[in-house]
Amino acid sequence: KKGMQQIRLYFDDFLNLFFPRLCAGCSASLFRGESLICTRCRYQLPRTGYHRWRNNPVEVLFWGRVPIIYGTAGFFFQKKGYFQHMVHAMKYRGMKELGKELGKIMGIDMAGSVFSEVDLLVPVPLHPEKLLKRGYNQSEWIAFGLGEALRKPVGKNILVRVIASETQTRKSRFDRWKNVENIFRIMRPDAIQGKHILLVDDVITTGSTMESCVTELLKQEGVRVSVAALAFSVL
Repeated sequence: KKGMQQIRLYFDDFLNLFFPRLCAGCSASLFRGESLICTRCRYQLPRTGYHRWRNNPVEVLFWGRVPIIYGTAGFFFQKKGYFQHMVHAMKYRGMKELGKELGKIMGIDMAGSVFSEVDLLVPVPLHPEKLLKRGYNQSEWIAFGLGEALRKPVGKNILVRVIASETQTRKSRFDRWKNVENIFRIMRPDAIQGKHILLVDDVITTGSTMESCVTELLKQEGVRVSVAALAFSVL
């Protein structure tokens, strides 16, 4: 058994000569034992610490809009930063496993916080056409990692997107809200009734998409909702 492990390590090293594994953040070669993100980039991730902070900027974002229990985001998202490079790799370059890894890192930070109270994680859904084009929902993969760390189940196909909205870029907050109003539907109400749901998304900017999801979830009896985004956009 030890001999087979040694052979596998030599084979991995051989492959790495011709197909180097690169860090999703800084593009440096990964060392043996590193996965997707190098040790340096892991250490330097722009953590928010919001899960320990009541009335943090994510929670404040929803004041007067929809009643959420808790809100957080794991990391700060700044344009042209290496974390933006990671998020783009996760969303547009097929690195869905990176979403799970970042979700897990975020979840390990959140373990033991008030977010341990939630019953079920529900990812913000993509429209079926976009899902078909991309091949996966990055928010779902973030939820897989987050759920693994928090030891909570992920509810798939509970919340679905029934209307494709226009791109949110360059829209005002009101226009963004009108753009996502009534575009989500609950397909399995029995799976969420009476539960504390943690709604999971990738990047939160104005919160319009999440607000629309929360509005739909709260129509079900006894449902309470908290929100968690992988990243909080610093405009």
